[in-house]
Amino acid sequence: MNIQQKYKILSYSESETKMKKIMGNFTLEAVENGEIFNAKMWEEELANYEKRFFKPNNIIFVEEGTYSEQYKNLIIKKMSLVEESLAGLTEEQRELAYQELLGVAADLKDEKLRNAIIAKLEENEELLKISPAAKNNHHNYVGGLLVHTLECIKIAKSIFPAVFQKINQDLILAACIMHDFGKIFEYKIDIESGFVEVNDDFIKTWVSHTLYSFSWANQNGFVELARIIAAHHGRKDWGAIIDLDEKNIEPNLYLMHHIDDLSAKFGAIRAEMLRYETSLTV
Repeated sequence: MNIQQKYKILSYSESETKMKKIMGNFTLEAVENGEIFNAKMWEEELANYEKRFFKPNNIIFVEEGTYSEQYKNLIIKKMSLVEESLAGLTEEQRELAYQELLGVAADLKDEKLRNAIIAKLEENEELLKISPAAKNNHHNYVGGLLVHTLECIKIAKSIFPAVFQKINQDLILAACIMHDFGKIFEYKIDIESGFVEVNDDFIKTWVSHTLYSFSWANQNGFVELARIIAAHHGRKDWGAIIDLDEKNIEPNLYLMHHIDDLSAKFGAIRAEMLRYETSLTV
């Protein structure tokens, strides 16, 4: 196969080999024909590039490398950056999204819930404005968590009129705001390059963002909200605390899971395609 061509980086992560060396792991899409490849770059080659070279949606040109038919992957030895993707939302766009989220929280009817959420948003404003919603899978850019949260809110409000069973809309909207809140601590992002890393100190203490948000809701007396947050990943092997396969699960738990899943699957994943405008207003 012709290795020397342009590729779009779909995802990038790093892992440690048995020999204690760092390996870069890529998912690449050939620009010419859309073919998908797994690719790797060894530590010695990685050292030649800044982190910004590995951003999702960057276009690279592989100058030197080999292809393994046995493992069906590329080993990249040398590459060049053809087109650099945006790191995420601009400062102005992040401010707009944050104010929009504050407005949703201010409209919650339950006073205790409203005040607690607004206090949490204001207390963590700076981190919230830059946080991604994931490392690789979705909304993985500066401000990505704000976009994911607002998408969930918009999806929820579009669903409410179509659901005949009585739903506590305050709880669902609160869950949209708080279900991933722990991600502001779970991930670290370089706002210049957009490179996302997992915060190992947070993982050691809290295990996951779900446990953080679940605990916050319980500690503030929002038991129903805590249960919705606990189930939003759907299954325990996907990271849920409550598995939706259990019996007698409240409808609110199913609803939030599907809202979150829709945004994660179909939301704005690619930062360079994202143009945050007031048309997103919920």
